[in-house]
Amino acid sequence: MTAEELQSLITAGLPCEQCTLEGDGRHWYASIVSAAFEGKRLIQRHQLVYATLGGRMQTDEVHALSMKTYTPAEWAAKA
Repeated sequence: MTAEELQSLITAGLPCEQCTLEGDGRHWYASIVSAAFEGKRLIQRHQLVYATLGGRMQTDEVHALSMKTYTPAEWAAKA
């Protein structure tokens, strides 16, 4: 899977203000900014992202995804 394909899957299933990915085709690192994360705990945010991937994590299409998830306000405060 390419970074563009993975990014398309995430952004198709989750409204993102920003979604950046780095990786080697198996191990991915994502920074995702979405208003959908408002009021959600970290695990809930990650579950939202995993839901966009469907079964791709179980079939090893995406072997590992490490992510940092931010609300727009958190992202603005970080900048």
